[in-house]
Amino acid sequence: MEKNKIKVGITQGDINGVSYEVIIKTLSDSRIMDFCTPIVYGSPKVLAYHRKAINVDNFSLTGIVEAREASFNKGYIINCHDDNIRVELGKPTPYCGEAAYQALEIAVKDLSEHQIDVLVTAPINKHTIQQKDFKFPGHTEYLQDRFNAEETLMLMVAPDIRIGVVTGHIALADVPAALTEELLLKKLRLMVESLKNDFNIHKPRIAVLGLNPHAGDQGLLGNEEVEVIMPAMDKARDEGIMVLGPFAADGLFGSGQYSKFDGILAMYHDQGLAPFKALSFDQGVNYTAGLPVVRTSPVHGTAYEIAGQGVANPASFREALYLACDIFKTRKMNKELQKNAMVTKPKNTRR
Repeated sequence: MEKNKIKVGITQGDINGVSYEVIIKTLSDSRIMDFCTPIVYGSPKVLAYHRKAINVDNFSLTGIVEAREASFNKGYIINCHDDNIRVELGKPTPYCGEAAYQALEIAVKDLSEHQIDVLVTAPINKHTIQQKDFKFPGHTEYLQDRFNAEETLMLMVAPDIRIGVVTGHIALADVPAALTEELLLKKLRLMVESLKNDFNIHKPRIAVLGLNPHAGDQGLLGNEEVEVIMPAMDKARDEGIMVLGPFAADGLFGSGQYSKFDGILAMYHDQGLAPFKALSFDQGVNYTAGLPVVRTSPVHGTAYEIAGQGVANPASFREALYLACDIFKTRKMNKELQKNAMVTKPKNTRR
């Protein structure tokens, strides 16, 4: 049984924020070790600093050099830095950005080499992490590049809602030009594929949001719905995708109709994430669909304003860990089912 436990790589994120606090609070529950082996990529020194800051005495992780050294029934930490690493709680410094990148790079290398099974990323500061080797808007784009994925989908997941976004980390002014039939169709296909293979929803119903107020009001408030969104939806239907809309975002969420769909596709970042976080902030998870690997993260940011105070809520991070393990198991099960189906497929008996 133990050999089947999932190795969960956890990146430390921003060392001056609440990442270590939510990691400590999550892994303090020993029941986590019943189904997975957590491996934190970070610094024992920084871990000790945060543990002292939030007055947690009875918590420790076993230090290892490589992920392959991890056995079971324990939590581990891999030191990604030298002893000069410095914590300045609540401050966005270039040093904390460099530390976040170093841990992420090592964890992703291990993930690509199958030393860990899934990746849970703690929050980063998207500004301080920018450097020569990281010129991406966020984790999603970085991982898409590292794993050579043709397309990815930022998918926000909670028990009763899943929202994807067509355009992610781009300026709002650039959204209309970025929306194309081809891009929208790619995102719809990705969402359906993920809902089927990662969440076991075999015939997903997708709601598509309009870009403009009132979904354009038949061209009165904008033409994107008529010229881009609806043609893409028609093509999706031709492929057998069950898609409805375009819906006015305020009406869909305000009326509670969102709960009738397996997935919702928003046109831009805040159109999807604002209602999602209002509805599911504590339980929400950010999942990157479309990668050959499994990556999740909590929906909150670095939360500098409460760093080191012991008041950070670990619920979203804990759910991110759970979801990563669930998706890994679902993918594995579906792969085995497909393999068995190929083996048992009847041969052509025509003479």
